[in-house]
Amino acid sequence: MATATRTTASTLHAAGLRVGAVLLAAGSGSRMGYRPKSLLLLDGEPLILRHWRVLHTAGVQVVRVVLGHHAAQIEPVLAAAGLRSGTDWITHPDPEQGQVSSQRLGLAALPASLDAVLVALADQPLIGVREIASLIEAYRHRPAGTGVVVPTVRGERGNPVIFSADVRERILQGPQDFGCRQWQQAHPQAVHRWAAPGAGYGVDLDTPADVERLRAMGAQDVRWPGDN
Repeated sequence: MATATRTTASTLHAAGLRVGAVLLAAGSGSRMGYRPKSLLLLDGEPLILRHWRVLHTAGVQVVRVVLGHHAAQIEPVLAAAGLRSGTDWITHPDPEQGQVSSQRLGLAALPASLDAVLVALADQPLIGVREIASLIEAYRHRPAGTGVVVPTVRGERGNPVIFSADVRERILQGPQDFGCRQWQQAHPQAVHRWAAPGAGYGVDLDTPADVERLRAMGAQDVRWPGDN
């Protein structure tokens, strides 16, 4: 793993592409019984720490985690892994404002020196290093005149999404209810819908049934902390 990390990251650095990421984990998990989805264990590792590791291994230089409803439960997990409040993660003071406000909070917390920004969801269990690296490559080779790359699976949009620093600035200059999705709707000609090479871009865990479907795949062990 260490060799893969060095190789992937050095390739991105050599190409001069500075990528940051916002990792969203502020939701209430209402359809999951108001449980913190990002603390689900995938092969023994909390999803939120898995995403942190995957993003950095794939060559993302800066990651900002945005917490909210379940911050009191998630913060100790991040701190135990060596992450720092106010630097590696930020806590939304009013997460009831919704995902757009969390996204904007994360975007504003990233340094201005980035070339591209990736917005990831902490409840996507099948997003690994290969998926992030492939998305970054798709962004690098996006059609001229486009600033956003959206992965699609069987024609349906997926996540994460990656976009240029210019798009980030334009989002932040907009009103408080203006996020990446709203920018895309206003500028459809600047969006590249990329046919993703795997189904994982379209898989997230919103409900207990989603967790059961993932378990039924049999390839990975997914469970809540404390479950046998």
